[in-house]
Amino acid sequence: MIRTWVVLCFGALAWGQTQIFETPLSPRIANYKIDVTLDPEHRLLDAAEQLMWTNTTEHEATELQFHLYLNAFRNNRSTFMRESGGRHRGNEISSDGWGYTNVSSIKARLLAEEESGPYWNASQWPTLGESAWSLDHEFIWPDDDNQDDKTVIRVVLPEPVPPGGSVLVDIDFEACLPSPPFARTGAKEEYFFVGQWFPKIAVFTDEGVWNCHQFHLNSEFFADYGTYDVSMTVPEANILGATGLEVSVSETGNGMKTHVYHAEDVHDFAWTTSPDFVEFKGQAQDVEIRVLMQKDRAYQGERHLIAAQHSVTYFQDWYGDYPFPNLTVIDPRRGAAGSGGMEYPTLITAGSTYGLPESLRAVELVIIHEFGHNFWYHLLASNEFEESWLDEGINTYTEIQIMADLYGEKSDSIDFPFFKIGGLDMHRNRYASGPDLDPMLRDSWSYYSGSSYGINSYSKPGVVLTTLQNYLGRETMSKVMKTYVERHSFTHPTTEDFVAIANEVSGQDLTWFFDQAIHTNRVLDYTVSFIKSTAIDEGAGFDFDITRDDLMAGLKDDDEKEESDDEDKTYRTEVRLRRLGEFQFPVVLKVVFEDGEEVMETWDGKDLWKKFFYERKSKIASAEIDPDHLIPLDINYTNNSKTLELQREPMTHMNATWLDRFQIVLDLLAL
Repeated sequence: MIRTWVVLCFGALAWGQTQIFETPLSPRIANYKIDVTLDPEHRLLDAAEQLMWTNTTEHEATELQFHLYLNAFRNNRSTFMRESGGRHRGNEISSDGWGYTNVSSIKARLLAEEESGPYWNASQWPTLGESAWSLDHEFIWPDDDNQDDKTVIRVVLPEPVPPGGSVLVDIDFEACLPSPPFARTGAKEEYFFVGQWFPKIAVFTDEGVWNCHQFHLNSEFFADYGTYDVSMTVPEANILGATGLEVSVSETGNGMKTHVYHAEDVHDFAWTTSPDFVEFKGQAQDVEIRVLMQKDRAYQGERHLIAAQHSVTYFQDWYGDYPFPNLTVIDPRRGAAGSGGMEYPTLITAGSTYGLPESLRAVELVIIHEFGHNFWYHLLASNEFEESWLDEGINTYTEIQIMADLYGEKSDSIDFPFFKIGGLDMHRNRYASGPDLDPMLRDSWSYYSGSSYGINSYSKPGVVLTTLQNYLGRETMSKVMKTYVERHSFTHPTTEDFVAIANEVSGQDLTWFFDQAIHTNRVLDYTVSFIKSTAIDEGAGFDFDITRDDLMAGLKDDDEKEESDDEDKTYRTEVRLRRLGEFQFPVVLKVVFEDGEEVMETWDGKDLWKKFFYERKSKIASAEIDPDHLIPLDINYTNNSKTLELQREPMTHMNATWLDRFQIVLDLLAL
């Protein structure tokens, strides 16, 4: 692949050029320079942030809005804590482990046109100057009017930022990390995972309004692209990993070291530090991979590295270029699982346990899933607050496909001799546990329950897109996904954008499918409701074997009628199909006769039922809808077939279903 990035080196640093890409990949709307010092004893971050923000819309911005995500953990009445009941993925904050963000100072000034860049290095930025405004901030509650929630602030400007204009903002703040790590971020003794930690400007939309939702239990993030230059001062014995590339490391003389990282065309920045990390390095295609393992799980380092290599290779080969030169994979500390299974640009966290056998592929699944977010969350940056399926759901679909290709569809997640299960089956059965609670597309905090959020953001979209792939064909679906990445990288694509790409590439109007799958809670369930073969008597009646003389003489007794041999009989066979759900989808029917003949039929699936009739010398043996299981969106495989003889197969299917659901529960508890 052709690369446009330039690896940082001494010569580049000497000239102050920390350039990664020769040409910007994104609009670079929100650019940050942050200096932060960690106080490990008190879990505190003392930080100074400078933001250069550009208004790329046609509307004036009279105020700025920021996320203060860590304030979700400052009290038990925040929106996040109310919605979660104080628990997230089985974790909870300790009684003295609350976190917060306190902003102590905000200053800003508008930039002249010639001052707005672009800049390759934050050291080139203009200074704030003595004419800067000293600004106040106030908390707002755009979603639920919960005045105990302090995750969103508004800063009113003395002068608006005009269209095309830029503003330079200085923010001094202190942050405290929750303990143990909770809902993606926090501290546990010597281990720190620092995510959602700085005042982060929201997205100013083309409509001239701020998209700045509060931090909810069932929501993640949405932000604009930019550059980041972050200096992190931590204990000198610590190893550090972060978004982007390390520029320099220097000792401060007081037992601390400052690590400087630079990132371009990203929309978030996270970092981690611990003295107990063990480093593993490798490469996949043109991407350098760094794995930071806990020392007591270092024996799993190669396993993590191989999974990351598979991830990079598959995504680049199947879906398009990952343009960044590096990837860092973090193994969270024991007791810090709340920071596991999370994605940030060029940095992801995995999740493992001690003694995890190769047959339980949790490490592989989590790393493939989290790296996938570097496509659907990072490269495409859809709005996870309002359209979570575009990230989590598409990512689940790609995870399903890669895991199946690597390890086999029926055993890619669990592969014991006595028990095997694939990711598609797991997600299909998770969806089937609550298929009609909500449509897929909904604000992430507006689903019926946390379970419904999970079903409609992860499992159902994974099953929907797999069904679409089977309908269109693998080659066409691959072109859809590649075109989506190519067309919408470094933008904020919407559901409508994805549907438009699918329609264009497939050459079909798929609105009928997406309208049902995305915007409704319709359930897809087709069944073979009736089969019967009846012998057709040889001609009887006045037109055949009865004459006027017979009538006058009295009809022949039945026992005097000649019986024909079974081999000479002809059978009339009837097969009835029903649509039990409201979701309409074309289906294939396979009819098998006792003599081995097979007949394939198609039905558009629109009516409530359909009947098929046959005349054969053989009785029907069985009838089955979707015999190749190409419609995983069908919530009930057990009613898809019928046979003339009673069989135990439906019960076997039912047992497998309950085992699948039991395993899903175990997986959710573990992660």
